[in-house]
Amino acid sequence: MRLAIAGAGAVGSSVAELAGEYGHTVTAITDSTSAATDPDGLDVDAVLERKNTEGIVGTADPVDALDADYDVLVEATPTTLGDAQPGFGHVTVALERDRHVVLANKGPVAERYGEVMALAEESAGEVRFEATVGGAIPVLSTIENYGPGTITAARGVLNGTANFILSRMAGEGLDYEHVLAEAQDLGVAEADPAFDVEGTDAALKFVILANVLAAGDREYTLDDATVEGIEAIPPSALELAREDGRTIRLIGEVSGGEIRVGPRLVSEQADLAPSGTRNIVQLETENAGRLNLSGRGAGGPETATAVLSDVTQLAPRAP
Repeated sequence: MRLAIAGAGAVGSSVAELAGEYGHTVTAITDSTSAATDPDGLDVDAVLERKNTEGIVGTADPVDALDADYDVLVEATPTTLGDAQPGFGHVTVALERDRHVVLANKGPVAERYGEVMALAEESAGEVRFEATVGGAIPVLSTIENYGPGTITAARGVLNGTANFILSRMAGEGLDYEHVLAEAQDLGVAEADPAFDVEGTDAALKFVILANVLAAGDREYTLDDATVEGIEAIPPSALELAREDGRTIRLIGEVSGGEIRVGPRLVSEQADLAPSGTRNIVQLETENAGRLNLSGRGAGGPETATAVLSDVTQLAPRAP
């Protein structure tokens, strides 16, 4: 497959780096201000080196990447709320050109799911978005294989930053601000961690899960989720929990048509108490009981593997 990659951050760069290992060619890549295109395939190493040294991927305009010759658009720009732009616009252009779309960007399928699916219905291209929920963990493909109608609920820990902070606070008795600064130093937390610690990132992932599980019967957005973050949790709360053999994790759930994300008390030995940056999703099924899916929920190479797994599921475009 020929790939056009929108976004040259950690995920987009990793997709470009790994594409060749999966038998794909990168014919276009764009960041927010520039683009590089070559119908015969880009020299990915040279493009990414230029990004590192000059801050741009090439001399072309970003729109040129969307107009380039490709089979699959990989949308890996930062997630935005509300209108989900520019990601939604990129998806629209690709589908209207009958190209496939693989999303790492959560915005279009968390905030404008119905519109994305309607565009896909009118297009010869398909839309896949495994990487939007759980990074390398095959959550959406598992639901697809079992059938959304057989999954009655989903819950889990789907933000590595919040989980790292709570794990460190519980294990070392440290306060929130101290651990947040440590997480930022390690690159686990962004300079502005609000998206993670306020629960927004996890909520978007559970909104996407809700949309997939609803199978078109209803559309959900972030406005449908009840969300509480971890900023106000004191070390004393974790200490009291530990005395009772429990801990606190930021847990999301989709059940009965409702989406909830917030701090919850769980046993220290529970599946829903992963340590560090690991993620876990539990799926409640009608016929197979509870399924636990866990692994690395973030990171450039990890998320890129989910993106490229989606690409392999797509049918080649007709010449």
